[in-house]
Amino acid sequence: MNITFLIALILYLLVFVIIGLMDFYKIKDFTDYSVAGKNQTSFAVIMTLLATVVGASTTIGITDTVYKIGFPGIWWLAFGAIGLILQSIFLSERVRSINADTLPDLAGKIIGRPAELIIAIIIVISWIGVIAGQLVAMNSLIAFALGKNSKLIFGAVSIIVIAYILVGGQMSVVKTDKLQLIIILLGVTVCLVYLYFVKGGDISGLADNIELLNYNYGPMNLFTQFFVIGGVYFLGPDIMSRNFISKDEKTARISASIAGIVLLVFSVIITFIGMWLKYNISPEEMGENGALMYAISMLPKPLAILLVFGLLSAILSSTDTCIINASTIFVKDILKKENVNYVRITVFVIGGLALILAMMGRGDIMSLLTGAYSIYTPGVIFPLMIAIFAYKKNGVRVPLWVASVALGGSFGIAGTYFSGPLLALGIPSSLISYLTLIGMGLSLVFALISVKWKKESK
Repeated sequence: MNITFLIALILYLLVFVIIGLMDFYKIKDFTDYSVAGKNQTSFAVIMTLLATVVGASTTIGITDTVYKIGFPGIWWLAFGAIGLILQSIFLSERVRSINADTLPDLAGKIIGRPAELIIAIIIVISWIGVIAGQLVAMNSLIAFALGKNSKLIFGAVSIIVIAYILVGGQMSVVKTDKLQLIIILLGVTVCLVYLYFVKGGDISGLADNIELLNYNYGPMNLFTQFFVIGGVYFLGPDIMSRNFISKDEKTARISASIAGIVLLVFSVIITFIGMWLKYNISPEEMGENGALMYAISMLPKPLAILLVFGLLSAILSSTDTCIINASTIFVKDILKKENVNYVRITVFVIGGLALILAMMGRGDIMSLLTGAYSIYTPGVIFPLMIAIFAYKKNGVRVPLWVASVALGGSFGIAGTYFSGPLLALGIPSSLISYLTLIGMGLSLVFALISVKWKKESK
């Protein structure tokens, strides 16, 4: 596949560069560059939203998880779909009506500058890890397709991706997402059909093991993922960025609803690929390959190339959204500028930092994403949700609200990155594993108190 893959990869990236260069001359201001003119139709928003959420974690990561723990691995994506549907019911129209450009900008409009700043800092720092996680997955995929690990090719591909984002901004990201989503859906669907209807294999044990919980995934895992993962899809910066580019409130609501339903179907497809591999490929056969990587090796060459580019599209469609959003947030909400050139410089810096982190090999895709989400979710989801519902009603008392964000985020950081020192201090490991959930609970309580306090003061 080496030469064929390299030629296809060059052509694939060339298309994105051309799109970026074409959009470079269409960009007139900050709104065009950072939020795609805020005039996108339902079709465009649904496509780019799905392309954004279907990334490395929801393809490579999910199949690996299903191969290890069985059917309950579906919950990561299922909770994501539920989060999107709940967003369409409770948040989409409220958020779009405020006419913000970013999630911290939304917080600034409804709460004030302190809220904008603290959320912006949390997102920018956390999302460098998210971007690095996507790049780690991309490196693994390229190395598998080439048959060797080449940092030169990985670095070159990453730089080209950063370059087209830098040139074309959000307008280019929305366009490339449409193409990438089509390739993703084709690649994954063809893989499923081939495994079950052409390859066949032993699927008798598979049907008996479709279970929502098992000894590898219990009720506490279910509870934790509902809030930590579902929360990001309900009110995450990349998900909500698709709300901000919608032309109106109705478009935002319909797009989130339809995307949630499609994502639920996709979760079933990707889970059943993992289940086929679990019951037909032994760990010895699998070796160090990821589950989807092994599936690629089983496909005929044309289908294998299609799946490779489907997975590459999944990775890049999430990566470009994360980079442009984090860069826009840094410039607009931390620097308080609306300057396209500043955002372009930040795209280069944030993309570069994530690339360095990825090349250092610090963690896999799921650990990097889970780490980032474990900080963002307890610190931001509940406080911001409460503030949105309180907007134009009772409002919130800002110092206490900011304290709820800081408290939740601190517990998330402690549980994710300081488990060793906490164990050394004599804190039970069972308690440390729940620090993220405890942080979410505390942030919710403090956020609710901030609303009640404001009402009483009136």
